[in-house]
Amino acid sequence: MSQHKADLILVLVTMFWGSSYIFMKIGMESLAVFNLIALRFLVAFVVTAILFFRMLGKIDWVTVLFSMIQSVLLLGVFSFIMYGMKTVSTSKAGFLVSLTVVFVPLVHACIVKKLPGIRALCGTLIALLGIYVLTGAASIGLNAGSLFLIIAALLNAIYIEITGRIIHRVKIIPFSMYQMGFVAAVAFVFSAAFERPHLPDSASVWISVLGLGLLCSAAGYLLQAAAQRYTTSLHAGLIFTLEPIFAVFFAFLADGEHMSFHEYVGAVLVLASLVIMELKPRFFQHIKRGFRARIMQIKTKFSRFVAKI
Repeated sequence: MSQHKADLILVLVTMFWGSSYIFMKIGMESLAVFNLIALRFLVAFVVTAILFFRMLGKIDWVTVLFSMIQSVLLLGVFSFIMYGMKTVSTSKAGFLVSLTVVFVPLVHACIVKKLPGIRALCGTLIALLGIYVLTGAASIGLNAGSLFLIIAALLNAIYIEITGRIIHRVKIIPFSMYQMGFVAAVAFVFSAAFERPHLPDSASVWISVLGLGLLCSAAGYLLQAAAQRYTTSLHAGLIFTLEPIFAVFFAFLADGEHMSFHEYVGAVLVLASLVIMELKPRFFQHIKRGFRARIMQIKTKFSRFVAKI
């Protein structure tokens, strides 16, 4: 596979993830939060189990243990996202959850007990300013829905950091399958305890569940794993920052949802922070060298001008 094809596949995956917000919004019209999560991951588990059924028989208990631990975090991520979306628009939710990119280096810095670099600090400050403007905190305060979505982004960052540390100790495909199965099982338990679980009662909600399970979970994670082997982490990171843009696009198509001017300004700031976090340090070093060279040219021209006088 060429890098160009890999990048296009990652754009498709990002589009799937961007559409997940509108799917969740539609699903929650008749399904409770844990009920929807359980059905989503049950569909994803069944599909991946059918595709890779031979791997289910070879149980690796280390993989099972780590998938159980990560499934708890993953359940927390989607629970906070859905509860947050009850009071926050689909467009705004996409940008707030995308703050995961900003939180990852901060979580890593806490674990290794080392201050984050300048790039991470700059990205964080711009992201905080973006959140302040995007959520309208200047006038109405940070509501519970926005706070839930920010917590979801933080939990997702912790999930990514832990996954990065354990991935070399587990078998990737069984790990993903077990994880989906555990999330579905635990969500069903919570749904039975605190909700009234039931199957979707309309075509639109069925489409929502199948879209979340097939496209956003099963296909999304499998295609991501396949494509990222043939492209750079920089390309992948920058492509993934398109997720909130797709969320806005699908929200507009499905609900005619619009953002206000201050929300667009906040969204641009959040997007800028994501790009800053994904650019490699040598990119900034290149800019710095170019800036210094330009200053030296100006000094040289000024010295020649003064000498002529």
